[in-house]
Amino acid sequence: MTAARNSKRKSATMRLREAELLLKVSTLCASLDSLDEVLATLVDITSQEISCQRATLFLNDPQTGELYSRVAQGSLQREIRILNSVGIAGHVFTEGEGLIVSDAYADPRFNKEIDQQTGFKTENILCAPVRTAKGQIIGAMQSLNKIEGQFTEDDLHLLEQITLQASIALESNIFSERMAEKRQQEMEFLGLVADVTAELDLGTLLQRVMSEATRMLNAERSTLFLNDDKTSELFSRIAQGDSVGEIRLPNHLGIAGTVFTSGKSVNIPHAYADLRFNPSFDKQTGFFTRSILCVPIHNKDGKVIGVTQTLNKHGGPFTDEDESRLKAFTAQVAIALENAKLFDDVQQMKDYNDAVLESMTNGVLTVDDEGYIVTCNKAGLQILRTEASSIVGAKTEEFFSGENKLVSERFDFVRETQQTDILMDAALVLGEEPVSANLTVMPLLSSGDDGEKL
Repeated sequence: MTAARNSKRKSATMRLREAELLLKVSTLCASLDSLDEVLATLVDITSQEISCQRATLFLNDPQTGELYSRVAQGSLQREIRILNSVGIAGHVFTEGEGLIVSDAYADPRFNKEIDQQTGFKTENILCAPVRTAKGQIIGAMQSLNKIEGQFTEDDLHLLEQITLQASIALESNIFSERMAEKRQQEMEFLGLVADVTAELDLGTLLQRVMSEATRMLNAERSTLFLNDDKTSELFSRIAQGDSVGEIRLPNHLGIAGTVFTSGKSVNIPHAYADLRFNPSFDKQTGFFTRSILCVPIHNKDGKVIGVTQTLNKHGGPFTDEDESRLKAFTAQVAIALENAKLFDDVQQMKDYNDAVLESMTNGVLTVDDEGYIVTCNKAGLQILRTEASSIVGAKTEEFFSGENKLVSERFDFVRETQQTDILMDAALVLGEEPVSANLTVMPLLSSGDDGEKL
């Protein structure tokens, strides 16, 4: 009789102690302001109450399919990540059942890498799934090396109750942290878009977009291809040492070509398992492509003008959220890309015209509507026996004055009448020598509808 009463009294005492402990867990966790604080508190409480050398709480990251922990006792004070199907913690998370392992190294599910990294020797393990009040498994709590003896079923029950009691605080802080991360990402995104879209140089803009896409998605490499309507090729400019090289490929081949022609995104977790992937680029460069995310770039009219391709996300395949972020980013920079491409085309045409102008044997001057000399080609400088610094920016009546006044008068006449004027064998004085020159002055109109004089 006495033994039975003592057993009941002991059982009641244990239940009371457990209730007090769970109340303590609930109260402490509710008073904390961050996920890191909750994790640290749970690790401390678990180590004390379960009486073990080390405890670690792993939470599942649904975006990467990994279990991560930021708090662990001993020398490991950094975030560690493992696949959520690997090791004892991964097994408990996927199976949803607690586990007692009396000899860690004898269990094939045990991951020895963490011990090798930290120098810690794991002997026995107690691990329980972390469940919410609705039964959803959001992680796993792991205790290592019972200080006296082996872990028991009572230890497992207590560990499950501790994690269940703390699950509300865990869920709340996980949600708050994710919202804070999203707000931070949005602020960075807006600042990034404003910064990138101000760039007009196409080569610089392509480099910026590729660099920021790589950083934003935590990937290894990104390439932005624009379509060349004249050649039906996708092209990009990449840094090659101190210079910039251009790469081109047909706009219907490979992953980039598929996305460009279809206008639909492609997310490939295993590149070499996809027949559309062309491994020749890997062979040429020595790069190994694991995963690919490629999205089309649409202009304001909905036309596909190129694609952005990002390779090898760190920690696993690209997610739906990654795809949404990359689409939003490329949508914002599409206008800047078109402006930069237009600017690049205009610059190329200007360079071509300048080259033609410089190669002419006739002297050619251009004058703006206010009478200022804008350009003078090499032949013109030689004929007029002057330097570019002396003539460019000068007014015609100032440069062509005195005995050469008739030239500025011809410019004034054409500017007023918008009619071509030709003067043969005009007598000019250049330096101290008289020169006979044929002079043709014609109006130069812009391509605008208002016909503004240049």
